[in-house]
Amino acid sequence: MSSRYYPMWVKGNPQLRIYLPNFYMKMIPANKNDVPNKVVFKVPVQMTDWDVKNYLEKIYKVPVKQVVSRIMCGKIEPAPGKKYLIKSTEDYREASVYLPEDQPFVFPNINPEKKAKETTREEKSFRKTMDRDNIVNKHENWDRKDVPSWFRL
Repeated sequence: MSSRYYPMWVKGNPQLRIYLPNFYMKMIPANKNDVPNKVVFKVPVQMTDWDVKNYLEKIYKVPVKQVVSRIMCGKIEPAPGKKYLIKSTEDYREASVYLPEDQPFVFPNINPEKKAKETTREEKSFRKTMDRDNIVNKHENWDRKDVPSWFRL
């Protein structure tokens, strides 16, 4: 199922055939109320449940218990300045993959350095004034010192 062309037989060389899939699978965060062994993927419409299962088992060596998929309709919006509708995003298939019960899945934290930190109003106003002061200090060594400071910001 690959668009790459490999010759069936080349004289003097071994038969090396590698078939890579043309499909993509995008992992989507599941709902908080879902079971812990469920993973949700956004896949092309042409990909079937068997394709999803074989893709994960053969390429990534992930044991798959069950695959349930459904086709999601893309957004339909009015054309800008026209009286007809257009489809702004393509249709896609949402595949829910259930792993064995002894293998819970946790969605990876992509940005671990960003920490959810509650800041008080005082801290926000302090940071805002510091940023404003840094902007003023940045223009301190400006070429035209005869221009008023309120105009330099």
